[in-house]
Amino acid sequence: MKAYYHLPGLFEFYELYKEFLPLYRKHREYFYDWCDIGSIYGAPADCVWGGGRVGFGEHDPKEVLKLMQEYGISARLTFSNSLLTKEHLSDKKCNELCRIFDIGRDNERSRSFGNGIIIYSDILLDYIKENYPDYYFVSSTTKVLTDFCKFENELNREDFRYVVPDFRLNKSFDKLKALSQHQKDKVEFLCNECCWFGCTDRKNCYETVSRKNLGEDCPEHYCTAPDAGQGYLFSKAMENPGFIGVDDIKNTYLPMGFSNFKIEGRGLGSAMILEFLLYYMTKPQYQIHVREHIYLDNMLDLF
Repeated sequence: MKAYYHLPGLFEFYELYKEFLPLYRKHREYFYDWCDIGSIYGAPADCVWGGGRVGFGEHDPKEVLKLMQEYGISARLTFSNSLLTKEHLSDKKCNELCRIFDIGRDNERSRSFGNGIIIYSDILLDYIKENYPDYYFVSSTTKVLTDFCKFENELNREDFRYVVPDFRLNKSFDKLKALSQHQKDKVEFLCNECCWFGCTDRKNCYETVSRKNLGEDCPEHYCTAPDAGQGYLFSKAMENPGFIGVDDIKNTYLPMGFSNFKIEGRGLGSAMILEFLLYYMTKPQYQIHVREHIYLDNMLDLF
């Protein structure tokens, strides 16, 4: 089996991917042959339907789509706001994004991979299914599915091609092994979460982001986890009990029949995203080649 990575920053890190993807195609020998890019996900700034993180990407959606089509990569719109009502469904910006990325009916070359939507709200799910029928759907990790029975119920919903469980289910190996292959094909593990494993406030954190994306004047959510003030550190994420590293993917998850792995990082800088691309996809002896290629592009603001 091959591992498929679902990478962050569709709009946020367009300039980085514009440099990385040609290198990835031209020098495939730099990268592990047991993995590939399954999708790139994200949402632009001021996106009412957005969730998970407050989007800051400003790049032209049509240029973003063009880049994804050029490299045959599925684009995923992150529409995981948990607080949407029917009145939000008419938002012009979000509907225009759906129209632009809904390429299945108009572009034969794109049907092989299609574009998807990461989603929380069933109200929005029904609306998009009716109005933009060519998308596939990913059940968002913002649902915080920490109960394995609820997670399995989500896997059994025909609406979703993939389901992202809470990272605290990543090592529930006895239960994961017992899933059918059809269910395993739908599991998309969140690999590099830095959030405290014992956090009980995760849903409230996501709800605050949803309120911000709706433009509501809401209190800030302050994380009370140990060392929360440090922010995201990849080294800290690697120490998380739910962390899934390269060796875990190769030696545990792929042999068990799982093939989809999500890398978080939309709210981080492009330098950190590059570190993820190096760690998860690039052979150690070629990491310096990739770094040099990216760093020597003076157009990129990596820090």
